[in-house]
Amino acid sequence: MERIGVIGLGRMGSAMARKLAAEGCAVTGWTRSGRTVDGVPSARDLATLVAGSDVLILSLFDDAAVAEMLDILLDLELEGRLILETSTVVPNILSDRAEAFAAKGATVADAPISGGPEMVEAGTCGIFVGAEPAVAVRAQPILARITPRVLHVGPLGAGMVMKTINNSLLQSYVAGLREMLPLAKRAGIPLADVMGIVNGGPAGMPMIRDRMPRILGEDTSVGFPISGIYKDNEVFRRVVESHGLTAPVLQIAEDAQREAIGNGMGELDPAALIAASYHDA
Repeated sequence: MERIGVIGLGRMGSAMARKLAAEGCAVTGWTRSGRTVDGVPSARDLATLVAGSDVLILSLFDDAAVAEMLDILLDLELEGRLILETSTVVPNILSDRAEAFAAKGATVADAPISGGPEMVEAGTCGIFVGAEPAVAVRAQPILARITPRVLHVGPLGAGMVMKTINNSLLQSYVAGLREMLPLAKRAGIPLADVMGIVNGGPAGMPMIRDRMPRILGEDTSVGFPISGIYKDNEVFRRVVESHGLTAPVLQIAEDAQREAIGNGMGELDPAALIAASYHDA
């Protein structure tokens, strides 16, 4: 059994560590903040984690955090290690360092996750793997302990491109709902009715159906906050632009997210964005 070290124990890293532990994996966690996860052993420092792991899973906040951690790892013994970068960052953060990791005897893959912490722990998230075929084969059984939806989509960097496509469509759907729901409100159609009709037909989407209790105000839990989606949106736009393209709908979505954050809604679930577009109409 491969020994797994999770670097970064925020919402997503903690969820992955708990899921792997629940699946019986040999998993250890470490984060520079000293945060621990119930049921998951913690390494006393990064060097100890790396020395005791065959596979390293990175789950960090942004480009700067990932770049810094990758550079620190390059100063450690990495022979035979597999590094799986699951954070939502632009692909070149990892690809620019791929040769350096190969020179240290390590292999790398980008493996961003589509879905929030609750989907990770439920085993329903998606993981998009960008790597050479042999690396993807090694990564598959490890990531499959998190979710059966592990998809090798292409070479290094392709994983983040696929997440950009997938999650940008989700953001586009929410932007479309925000445009149409005020029409329902002004026409006198109750929110529960209009959402029930949409969800029950060809325009329905699982992400929205799963959030119905939150949209209707029956559940105040947070799967992934608006502030996190706003941060991801900025990354998605840079991924799109790096390929010489634009995605205007992401700008529309960003404007709504920025406004919500300015109104103190940053730590609410994105369901609040949908509900507000109806109630404020």
